[in-house]
Amino acid sequence: MARKYNDREYSDKFINAGLYLLIAVFFLMCLRLYQMQILKGSEYRDAADSNRVRVMMLPAPRGIIYDRNGVPLVKNKPYYYASIMPGIKDVDTKGLAALLDMDEKKLLQKLKKDAKNLFDTTIIKEGLSFGDVARIEARRSEFPGLMIETSITRKYVYGNLGAHVIGYLGKPKKSQLDTDDSNDITPETFIGQWGSEYVYDKTLRGTAGKQIIEVDALGRQLKVLDYMQPETGSDVSLSIDINLQKVAEESFSDKTGSLVAIDPNTGEVLALVSLPSFDPNDFVMGIDSEKWMTLNKDKKHPLMNRALQSAYPPGSIFKPLVAIAGLEEGVITPDTNVFCRGQIEYGKWSFGCWKHHGNVQLHRAIVESCDVFFYEVGKRLGIDRIAKYAGMFGLGKATGLGLSGSQERVGTIPSTGWKLKRFRKPWFLGETFNSSIGQGYVAITPIEAALMASIIGNEGKKIKVTMLKGGEDKARPDQLNLKHDTFSLVKQGLYGVVNERGGTGGAARSTITEISGKTGTAQVVHGRIKTERLKEELRDHAWFFAFAPQKNPQIAVAVLVEHGGHGGSAAAPIAKKVIETFMTSKNNPGNKASPGGNSDSGNKANSANKANSG
Repeated sequence: MARKYNDREYSDKFINAGLYLLIAVFFLMCLRLYQMQILKGSEYRDAADSNRVRVMMLPAPRGIIYDRNGVPLVKNKPYYYASIMPGIKDVDTKGLAALLDMDEKKLLQKLKKDAKNLFDTTIIKEGLSFGDVARIEARRSEFPGLMIETSITRKYVYGNLGAHVIGYLGKPKKSQLDTDDSNDITPETFIGQWGSEYVYDKTLRGTAGKQIIEVDALGRQLKVLDYMQPETGSDVSLSIDINLQKVAEESFSDKTGSLVAIDPNTGEVLALVSLPSFDPNDFVMGIDSEKWMTLNKDKKHPLMNRALQSAYPPGSIFKPLVAIAGLEEGVITPDTNVFCRGQIEYGKWSFGCWKHHGNVQLHRAIVESCDVFFYEVGKRLGIDRIAKYAGMFGLGKATGLGLSGSQERVGTIPSTGWKLKRFRKPWFLGETFNSSIGQGYVAITPIEAALMASIIGNEGKKIKVTMLKGGEDKARPDQLNLKHDTFSLVKQGLYGVVNERGGTGGAARSTITEISGKTGTAQVVHGRIKTERLKEELRDHAWFFAFAPQKNPQIAVAVLVEHGGHGGSAAAPIAKKVIETFMTSKNNPGNKASPGGNSDSGNKANSANKANSG
C-alpha cells in the first residue's frame, strides 16, 4: 500500500529543493564573478575605461628632404580620417554613409570587421579634405562615437621629377609592423615605402607623441589627462641637384631610359633618372585601385627603377675595360695592329664589325669602336681575365644604394665557371668574341656603368656611391693597382671618341668643358638589321658613358636610352647637356643654369659627326 505524504513533508522537500537551487545559483554567480574579476578583470577594466578615456597617437612631423643646394623636395601636410569609437551600438549607417559620401555596404563591412574591437577606433573613411572635415564636424553630434583623427603625410613639390630618388610614403605592411624595432608605428602611421623616404625612413620619421583625453558618450573631448610631445624627425640633405635632375629628365624627350651622374671624387649621386616615372603624390592619400592597376599594367613599367633594377648588354662601352685588361695583362700594346676587313670567321660563324676599318691600333680602335680589334684582344685575354677586370671596376656587383625599396639587381659578368654552373656546358671562343664587345651574356645596370666611367676617369679610385650630401662612409676609397700609363692611353682614346674626326661620340663635343666618353649600341635582336627598319621594341639600346673634364674629372655620367638606336645619336647629346649644365652651375654658383636650358656649343660638330656605330 502506497505511503501518503502529509503537508509538512511536502513543505520540507520544497524548502530543501529551493535551498539546493539557491546554492547552485550562488555557486554559478561566484564562478562568473571569478571569471570577470580575476580571469578577465584587466580586459573589462580597460573596456570600461575606454568608455571615458581615449588614447590618441600624435604623429611626429617627418624631417624634410632637401637637395644638395638646400632646396626642399617635400612638404608635410595633414591627413584626416573619420573613425568610430569602440563599443558604439545602433549606428545610423545610412545617414553616416551619406555624410561621409561612401557606399553603405562598404561602411557596414568595415564596422562588421571590427565589431569585436574593444579598444581601438574603427577607421571608416580616409583622405578627407578640409571641406569634408568641416562638413562632418558640423553634424558630428548626430552620430555618437564619430571622430575626426589626424595623421601627417607628404606633398611632393616636384611631382614626377626625381620620383625614384625621393620615393613616397604609405601605410606599413604587416612585415614592417612585425620587424620594426622602434615600436612607434601603428597600422595608420605613414612610413617610407620607396626611394629616399624608404632608405632614410627611421631618420626622417621621428617619435610619435600621445594624448590621453576624457570623452563623453558621444566621443566629445572633456579634458586632457596626459600629453606626450611628438619629436620631429631629422632632415636629410640628398646629394642630387634638383635643377640637374630636371635638365636630365627633360633631355630624354619622353624616351624610355635611365641616367646616373655621380661625383667621381666623393661618390655622391648628382642625378638619377628612371623614365617613365610616376607621381608620388598619387600615394599620399592612399592610391586608388584604378591608378594602381594602371601603373602595374603599363608595359613600360614606370614603378621600376631602371638605374638599379634593369640590366642591359653594355655594347661598346665595355670595350675600354677590355682594353685596360689587355694592356695590364701584356697581351697588347698601344702599337698592336689588327687588320679589320669588316668581319672575322670562326668555324661556320661570322662575327661582324660595323665597317671596314683596315689596319687599326688601340687608339683608333677605341675612337672608331672597331669590333674586330676587340675580338682579337678578347681572344688573347680569355673570358676569365675579362671577368676579373670587370669585377675590379664594380660590374656584376651591387652598389648598396638601395633606393628602389626592393633588392638591387646586379649585372651579369660571365666566366667559364659561371657558364658551367648555370648551363652545365663549357665555354666557347665565339662567346668570348661576343663578350669582348659587350654582347652575349654580358649585362650591366646604368649605375654600374656610371661607376665604371668614374673609376676610369679618376684613374682607379673606387668610391662608394651615396645619395647623401657629404656621403655616409668616410673610409678612404680603394685604389686599383693598375699602371698610370694604362689609364692615360685609354682616357686619350675616350677623349678622341668625342673630340676627334671619325669618333663615334661627336654629338657630345662641347666648348664648355672637355668631355671624354664612349658610345655603345646594344643589340636587342641578333643580326645587323638597320635599326630604323625594326619596330621600336626591337630596336637596339643606346648607351653613352662620359666624364669631364679630361683631367681631374668632376662628373661621370652613364646614359641608357631603351630602343634608342645608336649611342652616339641618342644617348651622347643627353650626357652632353647634363655635363654642361653641371659645369656651368659649378663654375657660376650664383647663376645656375635654368632647368631645361640648352647649349648651342658643338652644334656644327654634332651635325658633322653623326654617329654610325656604338
